[in-house]
Amino acid sequence: MSAERPSAPGLTLLVHLPGQEPACWHTGLASVEHHVPIGPGTAFNTGSVAKQITAHLVLLATRDNLVQLHQPAADLLPRLKLTDVTIADLITHTSGLRDAESLLSLAGLRDLDHYTADDLRTLAYRQRERAVPEGQFLYSNTNYLLLAELLATVHCTTLADLARHRIFDPLGMHATLFRADPRQVVPGAAAAYRPTRDGWQHTQTPVALPGPGTLFTTTGDLDRWLGHLHQMWQHDNNPLPWEEVLGYRTADHQPYLYGPGLYADPRPGHTAVFHYGHEHGFSAATHLTRDGLRIVCLANTTDLAADHATTAVLRELAEHPGQDLEELIPLAAGHTRRLAKTAADGREDDDGRLRRELGHFTCDQVPGALRLTRTGDTLHLWRRGTQDRLAQAGSTTWAGNGYTLTLTGDTDDIDGFTLDLDRAPGLAYVRLRPP
Repeated sequence: MSAERPSAPGLTLLVHLPGQEPACWHTGLASVEHHVPIGPGTAFNTGSVAKQITAHLVLLATRDNLVQLHQPAADLLPRLKLTDVTIADLITHTSGLRDAESLLSLAGLRDLDHYTADDLRTLAYRQRERAVPEGQFLYSNTNYLLLAELLATVHCTTLADLARHRIFDPLGMHATLFRADPRQVVPGAAAAYRPTRDGWQHTQTPVALPGPGTLFTTTGDLDRWLGHLHQMWQHDNNPLPWEEVLGYRTADHQPYLYGPGLYADPRPGHTAVFHYGHEHGFSAATHLTRDGLRIVCLANTTDLAADHATTAVLRELAEHPGQDLEELIPLAAGHTRRLAKTAADGREDDDGRLRRELGHFTCDQVPGALRLTRTGDTLHLWRRGTQDRLAQAGSTTWAGNGYTLTLTGDTDDIDGFTLDLDRAPGLAYVRLRPP
């Protein structure tokens, strides 16, 4: 089923009930400018949904005795300074490594600048200590970027070739690939968009990051993958997939756990594994229950969230188990459509008020410098020549968009500050003093 005469990007949703044929719906356009509708062969960037593929390949490497989960990752990644971080820590997000992508703007990169996997690895290798206590969960794409490098090291090949040889070709996932170069053409790929006042705008940026966010695939191929995962899960008779090899850890949202690139709901009667992804305007969700229910949702616009659509379908199936599946797609789309935000971001200075320079500050784990200014009672943090207005949250704590800043000293003579980004906490900045 598809929307009649679509004029906007949209989503594709697959629901596969145990013992039945999968039902799939498509609504919206894969290409707005060429008016190409989304269909069963449309490929989407799945973002962090790819983590389960990368983790699965690592666990296959342990089965082949190429690596050990509890060996230090630095054995295979000699540039890694945190020598007590294990391969299992990387898989379960308990390494304490900050998310390198969150550090890009601090390092001076802008939204449309091209950066590579090695640029991010360089930021990761600057880190000398865990950002959170040992064993604590900190979701970080850096972990899976390093796992991709680790796999390339032990197999002497690329993640893209390894995944195709070990997973995609054997399972018949012929529309699936890791896009190793942003110039690479992906057959049938959707473009991603965001709504603006003047119409739709492309959201993709010129980057390619093996491991965390370059997997392009279709709903049908992801259904094949989930079917394979479920078959393995049932065959091994584990409470959760791969649990006899890798223990699941407490994650960032109760009661969920995190294992081999998968969140898990371990509650009796709710047992399932899932993951969501958001990457440059795309969103994706996969959900697999212990009894074999498979849901896959892929979207190519920022005003639709695949995880919200999946949640809506699960809720409807639980409340009305006999409902015709053909009725679910309008419900899912209706629950996930969000209006684009066009309000001003409030970054301009207050008119007519004097701006006071408070200094430039550096951190030994991130290249470049940040600048603080004060206008009246308001602080501004400057990055790449633009400013963030900070709201005071405590006597020495100020909040920005996605981070907090804790000052050392008062606002008249700041010695430094600690910058806590959502996925990169504990960055200590010190003031650059004149020689």
